[in-house]
Amino acid sequence: MKRGLTVALALTCVMVVTGCQRFSGSRNYAAPLPATPTTPVGQGELQPLDPLAPAPGAEATGVPGTDVAAAPAAEPAGALDIGRSDMAGGWKISSAGDNCMAFMALTAWSGGYRANTRGCASPLLSGVAAWDLTGKQVVLKDGSGGVVAQLYATSAEQFNGQTANGAPISLYR
Repeated sequence: MKRGLTVALALTCVMVVTGCQRFSGSRNYAAPLPATPTTPVGQGELQPLDPLAPAPGAEATGVPGTDVAAAPAAEPAGALDIGRSDMAGGWKISSAGDNCMAFMALTAWSGGYRANTRGCASPLLSGVAAWDLTGKQVVLKDGSGGVVAQLYATSAEQFNGQTANGAPISLYR
């Protein structure tokens, strides 16, 4: 019985050793991956942001200072007071036939707090990167700080307003 167990153990060891590339003498190793190219980091002064200036490569439209999206929306009668913690968490967004999700965090970010969206077909809504609270108004912003939408609370679980392109928008749980 001991002899049969010893033979089985020896055969198992032989099979493992012969199957291992290190001991087989074969050099069929995978070739290493090439290094990822990187671009050098530049140094210099950044220009201050001008909210009325057009984006690089875009032409200015209209009279400076008359951008409808940058103007605060009129506060509706009955708008509720809200706090930052009221906004934290997951929300559903509905605007112009688009239904998707938004996630609001309390992590500070340039111009407000971090936010993101999932499943939005609209480039405007999929570009949401931040949110901010100004009085009773919630402002959704894109990655460059541009206004995506302005909303007011109609209940603790519902916000209604308008997107930068004029479409109605609802944010709700």
